[in-house]
Amino acid sequence: MDVNMCWPTLVGMETQRRSDATKAAILRAARERFAADGYERATIRAIAADASIDPSMVMRYFGNKERLFAAAAEFDLRLPDLSAVPPAEVGAALIRHFLDRWDGDETLTALLRAGVTNEAAAERMRKIFAGQLIPIAKAFTGAGELEAATRAGLASSQVLGLALTRYVLRLPPIVAMDPDTVERWLGPTLQRYLAGS
Repeated sequence: MDVNMCWPTLVGMETQRRSDATKAAILRAARERFAADGYERATIRAIAADASIDPSMVMRYFGNKERLFAAAAEFDLRLPDLSAVPPAEVGAALIRHFLDRWDGDETLTALLRAGVTNEAAAERMRKIFAGQLIPIAKAFTGAGELEAATRAGLASSQVLGLALTRYVLRLPPIVAMDPDTVERWLGPTLQRYLAGS
């Protein structure tokens, strides 16, 4: 086997690994910066400094702040498979899931902060929640598109309201609630919106 024939492949693989690592570092720094500062105040320069790279590298990989935000805010709610959940427990299961997601990932908090002041972020939030909650409302109620969208919107108002007060505004009584208490308070409301008659 000719060693020289393997060399370009190995170099290319190493370059790709460095490129992937750089992009991952930028995205990690961007998520943290957007969560801390919001979309408007976060800067490419600050994100680059957090990632320990030159700002031109951020621009090279993402082009501009809006495209960087879109990539950093790519978020999947990772909703659980609810087919095994008894229909009467859907609301409680979803509240518990959302608490676990927010506690373990600052991306949604960053998106929530930015969505208040930035239309691109607000649109991203709309797509995430509509695309992932409407199918649940349809599955559990047999609702048509309009009713399912309404149900998903009402469920979103509860979940996002909880996130805003617990993770952004940090209202003491809401922050102090343990997950079981949050589930007891909000589970029945989500249940009614997504699976109620």
